[in-house]
Amino acid sequence: MNILVLGAGQLARMMSLAGTPLDLVTLAYDSSSGNVIDPVSFKQYDMSLQDAIIWADSITAEFEHIPLDVLALCQASKKFYPGAEAIATGGDRAKEKALLDEANVPSAPHCLITERTHFDQAITSLGYPLVLKTCQAGYDGKGQWRVKEDSNVEQIWSEMSEFLSRGNAQQPHAILAEQMIKFDREVSIIGARGKNGEVKIYPLTENQHTNGVLTLSVAGKEKPDIQSQAEEAFTKIANALDYVGVLAVEFFDVEGDLLVNEIAPRVHNSGHWSQQGAHTSQFENHMRAIAGLPLGSTTLLRPTAMINVLGEKEIPKEVLAVSDVTSHWYGKSSKPGRKMGHINVSGNTLHDLGEKLAELAEILPEERYPGVLDTAKSLILN
Repeated sequence: MNILVLGAGQLARMMSLAGTPLDLVTLAYDSSSGNVIDPVSFKQYDMSLQDAIIWADSITAEFEHIPLDVLALCQASKKFYPGAEAIATGGDRAKEKALLDEANVPSAPHCLITERTHFDQAITSLGYPLVLKTCQAGYDGKGQWRVKEDSNVEQIWSEMSEFLSRGNAQQPHAILAEQMIKFDREVSIIGARGKNGEVKIYPLTENQHTNGVLTLSVAGKEKPDIQSQAEEAFTKIANALDYVGVLAVEFFDVEGDLLVNEIAPRVHNSGHWSQQGAHTSQFENHMRAIAGLPLGSTTLLRPTAMINVLGEKEIPKEVLAVSDVTSHWYGKSSKPGRKMGHINVSGNTLHDLGEKLAELAEILPEERYPGVLDTAKSLILN
């Protein structure tokens, strides 16, 4: 079976690697260049997007911000999973909030802003502090503002209005105002839904972010009541979208109650741990789902942590001397803050995982791999 992925980055690469043992042949469409490539070898093929759509048995995506003309072509083929509606919802916070409200899934109190009067109303109804997020084109902490008092309202509105002015009738811009939530931690859940409605959900992960970018995730810590809340939210969202593939849902944990922060209609950074921590990785389950194959087990094999490698030219080879460590390199040119690879490490228990993270902390400098040592200490004391 032939699979076309919209996007040619590391997620397409890992989907292709997971699909090969299933006899799935994968090509990727790079929307920035218009080229069709092999996402592992980067070999370029003499194919147009239309040719690739005809070639493919199923089409999927590794990111949300797909050009509208590309999205329309793929949707018209009736081969596109999870589908244009899911992709559009994941790429627009206004659509995302509307979905959550419709599905009766809790999230932070919010207002939509398209003009100055809406901004003033949001301040009045939600109060300070506020977090403001662009509904389109925001990721990894970009496109966000914080309003804590009257003194910075005018400056922030100036920046917001500049963003709003870049929209047009075909692609209007909007900004979401949310009440800033005092949360205890950030967690996320990854699950897969098949063409027949079958759902398999992975254990919840606890996530750490630095400057808005995920730096570390741990799977295997969660209690049943928290897990069940996340699973209920996931199932409501996936069913509302008639979703096919892997879906990620990020939450704020507020004293044991989960509020959805955002969704991602694709395989997700916080699910990379599943490559070593579950029998079937998120990448394989996504490929199984869009190919119409039975979903694989999502049961945790062992507590596992994922460490993001950001902006580095290589992963230190010394990490491979630590037992139960696997290094994943994406083969991209190095840029500050760019996701270059990740490191997965597993332990027989949370304490054992903490000890291995402590070993890694001696190799990985805190300033470049934040949170590894602190996580090690917390797991050892667990």
